[in-house]
Amino acid sequence: MLKAKPNFELRIRRLKRDWAIIYDMLSGKDNSGFGWDDYRQLVVAKDVVWNSYISRHKEAGQFRHRSFPYYDQLTTIYAKDRAIEKNTHTTTDIVEEIYAKDIATANIPKERNNYHGCKVDVSLDE
Repeated sequence: MLKAKPNFELRIRRLKRDWAIIYDMLSGKDNSGFGWDDYRQLVVAKDVVWNSYISRHKEAGQFRHRSFPYYDQLTTIYAKDRAIEKNTHTTTDIVEEIYAKDIATANIPKERNNYHGCKVDVSLDE
């Protein structure tokens, strides 16, 4: 049995928790004033906005001056889980879509190698 498995699971839970904190700051209903700095990979806001938000959400204080370089990738994975609309996609749905696209693109080279009846072995000397 792999002894590192609990450590991986813990790391994934922490990443998801940290992502959720940032996601809520950036897309929450009453959280205007926050922005995302793509270059530095961190949440930006005026001090007044930070102080007000941290007074209500203590766990968000760690991201005031700390970057989170995985935000975009984790948003791709987890954001659809947080959606509330009727067309919500889960992580399982996303993985199934990826597999379906992989299967569809795997067949393309076979179809394109037909060359519409042209000779395959053509030399420049002819």
